[in-house]
Amino acid sequence: MPWLLLARNLTARPLRSALTVGSLLIAVFLVLFLRSVVVALGSGVEAASQSRLIVQSAVSLFVNLPLSYQQKIERVEGVGPMTKLQWFGGYYQDPSNFFAQFAVDEERLLDAYPEIELVEGSYEQFLAVKNGCLIGTDLATKFGWRVGDTVPLIGALYSRQDGSTWDFQVTGIYRSKAANLDSRTLWFHFEYLEDTLESGAASGPEGVGVWILRLERGADATRVMSAIDGLFINGPQRVQTTTESEFQKQFVTMLGSVPTLLTSIGGGVLFAILLAVLNTMLMAARERTRSLGILKALGFGDGTAFALLLGESLLLCLIGGLLGLALYGLAAPGFSAFLTSAGFPPLVLDGESVLIGVVLALLVGLVAGIAPAIRAARLEVIDALAAEV
Repeated sequence: MPWLLLARNLTARPLRSALTVGSLLIAVFLVLFLRSVVVALGSGVEAASQSRLIVQSAVSLFVNLPLSYQQKIERVEGVGPMTKLQWFGGYYQDPSNFFAQFAVDEERLLDAYPEIELVEGSYEQFLAVKNGCLIGTDLATKFGWRVGDTVPLIGALYSRQDGSTWDFQVTGIYRSKAANLDSRTLWFHFEYLEDTLESGAASGPEGVGVWILRLERGADATRVMSAIDGLFINGPQRVQTTTESEFQKQFVTMLGSVPTLLTSIGGGVLFAILLAVLNTMLMAARERTRSLGILKALGFGDGTAFALLLGESLLLCLIGGLLGLALYGLAAPGFSAFLTSAGFPPLVLDGESVLIGVVLALLVGLVAGIAPAIRAARLEVIDALAAEV
C-alpha cells in the first residue's frame, strides 16, 4: 500500500513533477557537458609524452628561431629524432574553415610523432610529392577530402605574390593513437615552404617556430633541457625547452581560468536546482500532512512516512538524472564535432561520467528530501489530522 501511495503522489501534481524532473534533466545535462569540456581540456596534458621536448623562443611562441639552431641542438647528448614545426596559418575557402597546418621535416615526422597512424595512402607517397600533405581523419570527414585530392589553402601568414592559393596534394590520411595529438591537422613539407619563400613566390616570416625532439632512451630530460637552453643563452635568440606536457599546459593556461569558471557554473546550476527541488518537496510534505496522519492512524510507523517523502524525492531526481544522461548521450556527438572544429579535444561520455550523473541526481534527491522526510516522521497523528492544508 505505501508504495502504491508513492506512485499516486508522484502523479498527483503532474505539472509540478514534470517541472522538477525537467530541472534535474537540465542540471545533469549541463554538469556533464561542462565536466566533459574541462576533462577534454586536460586530456592532452595527461596524455603528453614526458620523453618528447619542445624547443621554442624564450620571448614568445610567436617569435621564430634561426634555422641554424637545429644542427647545434642535434649535437646535444641525449637528443634523439627531431623535426621542425612551423605554423602555416592558412584557411580553406573561407576564414571560418580554419584548422591547424604545420610545415615539418617530412622524413622525421613519424620519428617525432609515432602516434600518427596512416589509414589511407602511403608515407612513401608523402615523401615523394613535394607539395604532398598528410591530413587527419577529422579533416577528411569534415571536408570530404580523399587521397589524391588537391587542397587549396589561402595563406594568411604566408601569402603568394600573385595572390594564388597554396595547393597541397593529399597523399595520406592519418588518425591519432593518443589524445595529445589530434586528427584535424594538415602536415606538409618544410622544404616546400622554404623553397617558395626563397624563390620570392611568397612572403612571410623566416625561421622555425618550434622544434619537436624525442629523448634517447635513458636520457635525463632536465639535463637535456638545461643543455639546450644553455647553448643560446647569449642569443641571437634565447630558447626555452620544455616537456610536451608542460607545453600543453601553456595552452590550457592561455585560456585563463576557463576550467575553473566552467566548474563554478556547473556547481552554481546544481545548487540552484537543489533549492528548487527542496522547495518542491517542502510543498509536497505540507500537502500530504493529512494523508500521512491517516497512514499513521492506520498503524503505519514513522519509518513509512519518512520513506514515502524521501522516496518521492529520490525517484523524481533519479528520473530527471537518467533523462539528462540520455539527452547528453544523444547531444554529445554534435557538441564534440563543433568543439573539435574549433580546436578542442573531443568530448567523451565514459562510465565515470554516467556514474557522476546518477550520483549527483540521487544526492540532490537525498539532500532535498531529507528535511521533509524527517518532518513527516515526527508528525503526530492528532496534529496531522487537525492540520489545514
